[in-house]
Amino acid sequence: MATRDARRELAELDLVFACLAHASRRQILLSLLHHDGAMTAGEIARRFGCSWPTTSRHLKQLEQAELVSAERRGRERVYALASERITRVAGGWVRRFEA
Repeated sequence: MATRDARRELAELDLVFACLAHASRRQILLSLLHHDGAMTAGEIARRFGCSWPTTSRHLKQLEQAELVSAERRGRERVYALASERITRVAGGWVRRFEA
């Protein structure tokens, strides 16, 4: 049982850190943080010099890593920061190295 939990934790770490490895995705997360944790897809896309398909791909990866959630509001999708997951997964890993 402990081995299965350890494997699940490592897979979760790999998914989150792979997502955080790209500068554009980190910038999206910071933008969400500084905009009260939520923005529409259009607002996010306008903040970056990327094409819409590239922005959409980054948002999808962030959503798959559960670093953001998406909610449809009419014709728009609103993305919300999942700060508790970032803190739990990435912060938990970093805390292991604290003295």
